[in-house]
Amino acid sequence: MCGIAGWIDFARDLARERATAWAMTDTMACRGPDDAGLWTGGHAALGHRRLAVIDPAHGRQPMHRTLPDGTSHVITFSGEIYHFRELRAELESHGHRFRTHCDTEVVLHGYARWGRGLVDRLDGMYAFALWDEARQELLLVRDRMGVKPLYYHPTATGVLFGSEPKAVLAHPAPRRRVTAEGLCEVLDMVKTPGRTVFSGMREVLPGEVVTVRRTGVTRHRYWTLRARTHTDDLATTVATVRELLTDAVRGQLVSDVPLCALLSGGLDSSAVTALATLTGGGPVRTFSVDFAGSDTRFQPDAVRGDTDAPYVREMVRHVAAVHTEVVLDSADLAAPAVRAAVLGATDVPPAFWGDMWPSLYLFFRQVRQHCTVALSGEAADELFGGYRWFHRSAAVDAGTFPWLTSGSARYFGGRGLFDRGLLDKLDLPGYRRDRYAEAREEVPVLPGEDAREAELRRVAYLGLTRFVQTLLDRKDRMSMATGLEVRVPFCDHRLVDYVFNVPWAMKSFDGREKSLLRAAVRDLLPESVATRVKTPYPATQDPVYERLLRDELAALLADPGAPVRDLLDLGRARDLLRRPVGAVSRPYDRGGLELVLWMNSWLVRYDVSLEL
Repeated sequence: MCGIAGWIDFARDLARERATAWAMTDTMACRGPDDAGLWTGGHAALGHRRLAVIDPAHGRQPMHRTLPDGTSHVITFSGEIYHFRELRAELESHGHRFRTHCDTEVVLHGYARWGRGLVDRLDGMYAFALWDEARQELLLVRDRMGVKPLYYHPTATGVLFGSEPKAVLAHPAPRRRVTAEGLCEVLDMVKTPGRTVFSGMREVLPGEVVTVRRTGVTRHRYWTLRARTHTDDLATTVATVRELLTDAVRGQLVSDVPLCALLSGGLDSSAVTALATLTGGGPVRTFSVDFAGSDTRFQPDAVRGDTDAPYVREMVRHVAAVHTEVVLDSADLAAPAVRAAVLGATDVPPAFWGDMWPSLYLFFRQVRQHCTVALSGEAADELFGGYRWFHRSAAVDAGTFPWLTSGSARYFGGRGLFDRGLLDKLDLPGYRRDRYAEAREEVPVLPGEDAREAELRRVAYLGLTRFVQTLLDRKDRMSMATGLEVRVPFCDHRLVDYVFNVPWAMKSFDGREKSLLRAAVRDLLPESVATRVKTPYPATQDPVYERLLRDELAALLADPGAPVRDLLDLGRARDLLRRPVGAVSRPYDRGGLELVLWMNSWLVRYDVSLEL
């Protein structure tokens, strides 16, 4: 997997700036605990931290190759190219000779052969920087669905880049400045493609190539979702989904280190686990997560009707998986060291699902003790219509992001403790309207499409380009903070492209969520799992966790130097502490409390300058 960082400066010799380049690279140590490398030459410095997955004994990076004609290219690469062996064979037929068995070298030689056309041939999750010495230009490339992150900060004479914002911020030039727009990105559940919280910093878009030359920065999208007429009947569509998903899982089993599947007992992760068992030729190692005492403490709520454990165990028996159940202590979620690790991985306040960030971190940390690579069921809901807002006319027709309508918005709230004057100044509703208008303009149109189908296509587009990005970010940051690579077969671009264009009538042909996916994999699953109602990732209901959060808030309110105090309605915050324990025990009720605590820690640790 790995972490990358680098610096291009056309006005100086970066061979003299190795200390700064190393400082940027070392911020990626968690993403790449196995090795470190730095290449400098003229106006370029490329850094790399390696998590060895393919050809662990070789493949050190940054990788530098000089071709027979004297052309020289350097790459620092993060991610996996799943079909690299086929690409390698094709390149060998053209006379290319390889020194390693890793996918990074295939990308490097692929660029020498096909130039920028290389990106159209890649199948995988990746983010890489490639320096072409002859052309004196840098390419920053991100995979089609944005599974792997890549940030950059243009300067007057070049660019800074890294897998995470911290790599860029380790350079002395960028100011840690956050404007009103940046704070809106923190406080609202709207992840705008390309934008970041920090002023001046951008994120490479999914499916984009950013080119840096002396003359400036240019951008090119090599892949986006496109509208196409779907001509397959239902039976063919179901069979095609099965074929595409099977191929995606099979391709993502490629690994030279221990691999497993993350299993929740839901349709998505169970489908991936079953297909991994089927195509991998034997039992799969699986892991699930739960909280101590949930078997007796669990209470159904608006989004979680039951616990995962019984379904996980039935699925484990069904596929004969080698299973480990990770049981977390709720008190550990509030441990200062854990919360510091989470914030250090995210670089921004984890604004939503507050306890899920530390629980994911702790879960992945346990998984990493046994495996280096894991398969996940992420993105199936966005692709196949698993969320309730797909099935609520009020959400579809609301004229905004459907997850922020009245039926769903409470799960992504949490601004109630902030000062009303501040919120009015930020104008979050106006910011949301502008971002929604931009998003709606992007939605591909199919001429002659039924109006209702067009609206549901829009909802799917928003989910695949906005909502899922928040989930992929969360999974990437928490897994890579522990040195675990998580792969997402449902983000295979061929599968996404096909299912995006399937009419809604087929996606919900039996009147349920994810009808198409269920039909495609039903024969592989126990009946109880195949028919299970969607249940989100588990959250703790332990009052101990709430008490620990309350204690932290009380200490914050008693500290006149706490920077977040200037942003709060202190009266409301004190009122919250006077409410009985349990009044804010549900995950979506705790959102405001969690956000305040994360925000204060962020302002202190990152020395953020708010310019509102």
